[in-house]
Amino acid sequence: DAKNIAYVCKKMSKKEYTLSTNSEIYVYNLETKETQNLTKDGFEGYDRNPVYSPDGKHLAWESMEEDGFESDKNRIMVMDRETGDIANMSKEFDYNANGFSWNKEGDKMYFISGVHATQQIFELDVENEMIKQITEGKHNYLNVSVAGDRLVGAKQSMALPTEIFGVSMEGKEEQLTHVNDEKLDQITLAHSEERWIETSDGKEMLVWVIYPPNFDKDKEYPALLYAQGGPQSAVSQFFSYRWNFQMMAANGYVVVAPNRRGLPSFGMDWLEQISRDYAGQNIEDYLSAIDAVKKEPYADEENLGAVGASYGGYSVFYLAGHHEGRFDAFIAHDGMLNLESFYLQTEEMWFPNWDLGGPYWEEENKEVYEQSPHRFVDEWDTPIMVIH
Repeated sequence: DAKNIAYVCKKMSKKEYTLSTNSEIYVYNLETKETQNLTKDGFEGYDRNPVYSPDGKHLAWESMEEDGFESDKNRIMVMDRETGDIANMSKEFDYNANGFSWNKEGDKMYFISGVHATQQIFELDVENEMIKQITEGKHNYLNVSVAGDRLVGAKQSMALPTEIFGVSMEGKEEQLTHVNDEKLDQITLAHSEERWIETSDGKEMLVWVIYPPNFDKDKEYPALLYAQGGPQSAVSQFFSYRWNFQMMAANGYVVVAPNRRGLPSFGMDWLEQISRDYAGQNIEDYLSAIDAVKKEPYADEENLGAVGASYGGYSVFYLAGHHEGRFDAFIAHDGMLNLESFYLQTEEMWFPNWDLGGPYWEEENKEVYEQSPHRFVDEWDTPIMVIH
């Protein structure tokens, strides 16, 4: 009805701002000039991206439960604007949800969620609080919009730069744009394979293995272990312009990209394990991945590398002191070398307070900071290329 504006704000400043992720959803009434805080009570984490239903009866937004945990589950909140009741539509859904788009009737909503290192389109039946998956496949949908009787979204994969696709309500896909065809027709692309590898604690981990173009299983290739940053961001079917698996593979490498502990799209238990255990199970997961692939006859065990940025850079620095001779070269980009220095420098205090437990001078956090890579530089015996 064009009488209200919903917006997001974190009304804090100075130190308080650095300690909290508690943003709020506000509604401003253009006629009365009054502002209402919809998430004042019971919503302690990020609340953001409000979207009205076309009929004006509902307002949906993304919501995290925990203050200070920026990688908490992104839930679907839907408010009945007449009654003010707010329903959590994600109670039985163990994955994130984002990018909401309503149908014109206002009874269904479409969104993106990560499932097993892919990004898929889902449908929410608001009245029955039922969620179902629309698309399947080895790809990432970046967004979704309702367009008449079908959906439209931007889609990519490790072998496809972003293009726009139409999707029927039953999940049938049709490519609508062909921006990259001319370039792709000139290139022999690398193939990515989904492998499930057993971890050191007996779990199954999805690992993408990307093979060089014109791969010959009877030849030997050097292999790269890719360590993801975040730490809580999935190694999905992204087509990155910074860390591009096609470019790595095109230079003759087999790329090993594990979805180690601490990554979304495998349930919250898998995601949350990494907090306060940076050098623990997820480092073991990296080693499980490279150890499994290096046994293959096509992998040159005498030529293995590890690469990563941010938390991936931390991983490389840590592995440099603990790899037991596995690797022959490392690349660390913008990595955390010294966790104590990191704690003193970051302006996002909520992050180390959650992921590291708080300051390094508090006794209960001593074990976490003992995992800092700078403590093990005396064990470094392998060349490292540092990009910073």
